[in-house]
Amino acid sequence: MPSPSRAAVLCGTALAAVLMGGCAEPRGLHVEGPALQPSRVSGPVYLADAAGQPVQQPTLVELTEAVTLSELSWRDWGGPTARATGKLGGPWCRPGCASRPYDATLTLSGLEEQERVAYYRRATVEPKKADELPAAAVNVQFQGIRLSVPDL
Repeated sequence: MPSPSRAAVLCGTALAAVLMGGCAEPRGLHVEGPALQPSRVSGPVYLADAAGQPVQQPTLVELTEAVTLSELSWRDWGGPTARATGKLGGPWCRPGCASRPYDATLTLSGLEEQERVAYYRRATVEPKKADELPAAAVNVQFQGIRLSVPDL
């Protein structure tokens, strides 16, 4: 009669052999059908501005105390990401950008559904000519801006 430890090893080896080959196809895994696509939200989609107010496709939005976008023109809205082009400004560039704001692209992401509505959770601002921004812009967060989502 084999010792208890040897019996355990034999059982373990047999179990491993069954598990490794028991359900596998000889040619590997076969997948059929199209890949799943991200679904669109069925209700309205909002962006909460710095004051926590829900807005849809705004032409002017204050994302943070330091980042304001104006003259926004939306290319996408309501899907996993939303994109717009507009003018970037904020206290870091005054007084110069009051008369000549910087061209920028705004991308919203992190769509979070709540009951019958959804909110974008993150924003990224990409200045068109980042090398032309004033030195004070170094202290401004343009990437991965966390947006608030009101409690429902």
